[in-house]
Amino acid sequence: MSELLRTTQPAATKPAPPQWGAFLELGFRPLYLAGCFWAAVSVALWVFAPALLAGRLAGVAWHVHEMLWGFIATIAVGFLLTAGSNWTGINPLKGRALGGLVLLWMLARAGYLVPGAQAFGVATACELAFFAWAGAALGNAVWRSRSQRNYGVPLALLALGSADGLFLLAAWRGDHSLLMQGFNAGLLCMAGIALLVARRVIPFFAMRAVAGLQIPQHTRSGQWQLAALGAAIGLGLLGWGQAAALSLAAAGAIALVQVLAWKPWAVRRVPLLWILYIGHAGLGIGLLVAGAHAAAWVQRAAWPAHVVGVAGFSVLVMGMVTRTALGHLGQPLRADRLIVCCYGLVIAAAALRLLALAPFVTTPAVLHASATAWVLAFALYLWRFVPMMLRPRLDAAALPPATLGLPARGRAL
Repeated sequence: MSELLRTTQPAATKPAPPQWGAFLELGFRPLYLAGCFWAAVSVALWVFAPALLAGRLAGVAWHVHEMLWGFIATIAVGFLLTAGSNWTGINPLKGRALGGLVLLWMLARAGYLVPGAQAFGVATACELAFFAWAGAALGNAVWRSRSQRNYGVPLALLALGSADGLFLLAAWRGDHSLLMQGFNAGLLCMAGIALLVARRVIPFFAMRAVAGLQIPQHTRSGQWQLAALGAAIGLGLLGWGQAAALSLAAAGAIALVQVLAWKPWAVRRVPLLWILYIGHAGLGIGLLVAGAHAAAWVQRAAWPAHVVGVAGFSVLVMGMVTRTALGHLGQPLRADRLIVCCYGLVIAAAALRLLALAPFVTTPAVLHASATAWVLAFALYLWRFVPMMLRPRLDAAALPPATLGLPARGRAL
């Protein structure tokens, strides 16, 4: 893993030309770009051109679906397929198989924009196949390597896809109650995956970037946290709101305790770290708000969805798609001004989006400002990373073939 911890600028060389083999080498390359591209496009469509959303999955249902499963879950799949190669020593998907997975994702996104039941059916089939294929590929790598620590990860991914199926079934039937159950289940499945990943990588990244920093990984509290989220999903599907509220509050409180134990003041000068801390804290606060909503203390469902999704997931995503991409591309592990600008824009977008939910805000200008900051954040990310994603990693010529994007078995990402 030492090659991922490089902090000095490699010797200047002429960049290699774009290569399909490099682009489809690991899941993070195409899926990070696809997810971030869709983050910008889908919000632009929703806020500035909603009349173009003419598919069977339309309106708010399209927006929440595409943000959770079209954007956030896509980034999660890209990360897990890449991390799976670290955790198991086996690359779950690459080359044509990875290209086929991306094609399914593209067909799903297009299908939900095309009017008619047939397009909806094709899009749904492609999307469910996307999650099933990704989960099966990751499960195969985990099983073949007997990586017992990660047996639950493919199941969590399949649960996320199952919640997607429940949501789409409800959208087909026009069943609002079932729709909300599917969305809430998916949101909490994604929260579980995000918290698991963050708990593994944040201490790993922080202790290697800040000299002398020693912080816990929170293995025991993380297990309780995932159990609380699992209970909240089950209780929510059963309609037991008060009990679900307690589970959500427990999971959120644990997340905030974890952030404090990671000594956030120590990483204040390292943008690649503080963005992850902010996202993890945002997710913890979002789960507390979700608990308040389940207990009927917060009436609008938009509050937990946006605190968890925008202040939590999206901030974490921007941190992960920069830090992990730089590491796997052999780039120096530091945030330049453009990357820090991306961080500032996505945080501003989150703050403005939450402000737009306040009862005293009656003008759409705040929402439009949030959407503009959001689109700019992900557009700048693409501007910075697309050229690198299309090329072999910077130090590829200096590494033996077995290490190109496939770190040693058993090491954490």
